[in-house]
Amino acid sequence: MRSEDIAKLAGVSRSTVSRVINNYPNVPEATRAKVLRVIEQHQYEPNSFARALAGKRTDTIGLFAISMSEQETASRIYQNSYFAPIVDMVVDTANARGFYVLIHTVYSRGEFQKVKQAFQQKRIDGGILVGTQKDIELVREMVDQKAPLVLVDYDISEIMAERLNKNHLAVINSMDYEGTAEAIEYLIGLGHREIGIIKGSMNTYSGRERYLAYESTLQKHGLPLRDDFVLEGEFLKESAYREAKRLALQEKLPTALFCSNDDMAIAAMEAFAEHGIAVPDQLSIIGFDDALLASRITPKLTSVRLPVDEMAKAAVLKVIELCEADEATFSTVSFPTKLVVRDTCKPPVR
Repeated sequence: MRSEDIAKLAGVSRSTVSRVINNYPNVPEATRAKVLRVIEQHQYEPNSFARALAGKRTDTIGLFAISMSEQETASRIYQNSYFAPIVDMVVDTANARGFYVLIHTVYSRGEFQKVKQAFQQKRIDGGILVGTQKDIELVREMVDQKAPLVLVDYDISEIMAERLNKNHLAVINSMDYEGTAEAIEYLIGLGHREIGIIKGSMNTYSGRERYLAYESTLQKHGLPLRDDFVLEGEFLKESAYREAKRLALQEKLPTALFCSNDDMAIAAMEAFAEHGIAVPDQLSIIGFDDALLASRITPKLTSVRLPVDEMAKAAVLKVIELCEADEATFSTVSFPTKLVVRDTCKPPVR
């Protein structure tokens, strides 16, 4: 049903319907009630694009999940242990506050244009960017348009260096360095001295922070950092599985392995099982994220819990706040992590 149809049923002009929808004060109460009654009876919802053209808010936020490392598939984002809970919490939080969510996945640099177009065409009031390879040039273009933007997992120092902190912008992070350091300290406390790592994507803030914490914690204790124990996982199951199989064929194995996310930890466990390497009897493993599957596999995975729900909820509340703010504001928040000890770690065999 169009606004013209509402106007005919209510016996008023189309402009009157528009004034009622947009809550203009210069509409007689009797007329307003009559139009609202027709709208309610016919469950009419005004076109958000038309509202945007009229300079009104669309009550829609964009959630842009960026993952350029994997091949595009229709359901990939919903199968990912990191993205999927973020999508669920963003949608639930936004809906509870009367906002719709436009979800778009970005699998290539060219698809960044779609993010830009969503803002330019005013289909959304603000946006949340989560995932890998958030382009600083794109961020600059968005904030130059006064577009409210929340970045999840982003290096704050880069924002400051580019002088983008004078805009409608917020950054939501987790304390990945501290969480990783706690995990490595736990392994050292068990007696491990030869500790490897499956790295995440080093073009992400979280990937860099987790590797830096691994490296610095070993150095703090005077432990060796062996190149053959540093595996390139890119946060991907397939890469971690391939790298773990390669490690399994080496003459010398680490006694423990820190994995930069749970997907890679589980993939590594599968590879080791195929080569007859028992976890944790021969090799201890720690993951990161504390995904739902971590507590359901055998043995149950020790992991660093990432507060995904809290981060996603905070991102929604912050982008709504930015949309409603008259003055440009910049803010950051970083959520604590927690080591969850389960069954995949034990002291090394002497």
